[in-house]
Amino acid sequence: MGYPTAEMEPLLESVSSLLVDTASTLSIAESTSGGLISAALLSLNGASKWYRGGAVLYTLEARSEFAGWTEEDTRNYRGPTEDVASTLAVNVREKLNSTYTIGEAGVAGPHSLVRSLPPGLTCISIAREDGPPVTKTIMTGSRDRALNMQAFAEESLKLLRDVLLAKKEGHKL
Repeated sequence: MGYPTAEMEPLLESVSSLLVDTASTLSIAESTSGGLISAALLSLNGASKWYRGGAVLYTLEARSEFAGWTEEDTRNYRGPTEDVASTLAVNVREKLNSTYTIGEAGVAGPHSLVRSLPPGLTCISIAREDGPPVTKTIMTGSRDRALNMQAFAEESLKLLRDVLLAKKEGHKL
């Protein structure tokens, strides 16, 4: 099975068309999706028109180095939340000067280092230049690491598509 899957192609084409139609750019700050969001987007011909860059911010050190995390952020970290995903997205959006940034942080599985958070949970944030981040928490209910990573990437792209559609159609989120 290749990646992205054939089932994701319509979603990816929709995201690409919406980015082009709205003259928008995109960057990625992903964690437990492990680069799959960027990989899916970069599989598209013409991605260089709107893709500004991305990073897999899997460790606290990477978040400090590339996403502007402070010592206080690291000290207070208790696991992935919508606020964590938003902080990653906002900081990377500002660094790469993109219109939108997907931020993602979760627990891929099969185990969780944070007892209160189940495997299969991720928090997604879309940082945007024209408003506050739009966030969503996903729970797959699965312990399968690879399947969760793919689901996290797909759900991140769906949220981005929804934000882009709302913008294009003049709706507020």
